[in-house]
Amino acid sequence: MDFRFTEEQLSIQAIARDFAQRRIAPVAAELDAKGEFPLDNIREMGQLGLMGIEVPEAYGGAGMDPIAYVLAMIEIAAADAATSTIMSVNNSLFCNGILKHGTEAQKQTYVRAIATGEAIGAYALTEPQSGSDASAMHTRASRNDDGDWVINGKKSWITSGPVARYLVLFALTTPGVGARGVSAFIIDTQKPGFHAGKTEPKLGIRASATCEIELSDYVCPKENLLGEEGKGFAIAMGVLDAGRIGIASQAVGIARAAYEASLQWSRDRKAFGQPIGSFQMTQAKIADMKCKLDAAWLLTLRAAWAKGEAERSGSGRFGTEASIAKLTASEAAMWITHQAVQIHGGMGYSKEMPLERYFRDAKITEIYEGTSEIQRLVIARAETGLR
Repeated sequence: MDFRFTEEQLSIQAIARDFAQRRIAPVAAELDAKGEFPLDNIREMGQLGLMGIEVPEAYGGAGMDPIAYVLAMIEIAAADAATSTIMSVNNSLFCNGILKHGTEAQKQTYVRAIATGEAIGAYALTEPQSGSDASAMHTRASRNDDGDWVINGKKSWITSGPVARYLVLFALTTPGVGARGVSAFIIDTQKPGFHAGKTEPKLGIRASATCEIELSDYVCPKENLLGEEGKGFAIAMGVLDAGRIGIASQAVGIARAAYEASLQWSRDRKAFGQPIGSFQMTQAKIADMKCKLDAAWLLTLRAAWAKGEAERSGSGRFGTEASIAKLTASEAAMWITHQAVQIHGGMGYSKEMPLERYFRDAKITEIYEGTSEIQRLVIARAETGLR
């Protein structure tokens, strides 16, 4: 693994940092309070190449590698986790799946629209009765006389669901065979039969819209089947491997913002006639925060490097590294933001400062795209060879 970043990687990092500090950070608290989707910022991010970093230029993207994606994601997340959530879904879950498994027509139509910021994408796997057990879905798709697919069912916790134009959705096409009966589809939300429910009132990442969706006799054209029939679950799991690198990057960004704020506060805040950073209790917290932050950052970069190597070699194997990065980074973010609030004392608990927002935002990184418990299962099964 080469620790030297390329000029291209540093360039997209600088673009993301500039945009994050200039456009995202100044409105993050307000959008969080209102639960308002940052549509204008997302469109501009698309124009900057941030919504399709790994998407080839032929499909409207920046044509960069997984490490460039990680560096940019961290910068956006450090300014506002909600915006980085939208960015992650568009890059990792929507574009990635279609690039790997879609037809040329699907890539030109759907990937291009999302990568350029023209439209918002989403990923619909979770259902009200199936969270971690994604194979236990009830949403059904069956063929009609024309060979198209008629889809019925509900999906829950769909990030960007209220505003998405297109979704990658998973449904059961062959009942009774478990995961082997799941297929993937590309859904146009403006067609009849699609309904988005109310936006969820979330603890954190409040500016990213999340809702339940329902499909009622929704007719999906046969050409919108993604990949092969019955291969949907494998597609979903592969896409989540990539998605976990995005969430690890998000967690590192949140943790970095909380750490940097705490470091500055420890120098400026005085108690008993001296900066609180001179007290050993505070120093211990700072040291532990720094160690956890660097460990999370390096493991996330390793996962991105492994993904790039897997793509170059054609092996496709980087899931364990992605799970290790996601588990470590998400738990580090939760721990670091907790300590950051503690270091700031009463001000950390106040909405006058962003620490309480960092704390609220960090929690979701331990839950979505595979809980910490699921990550431990993935890692342990890879290590032991047992299920």
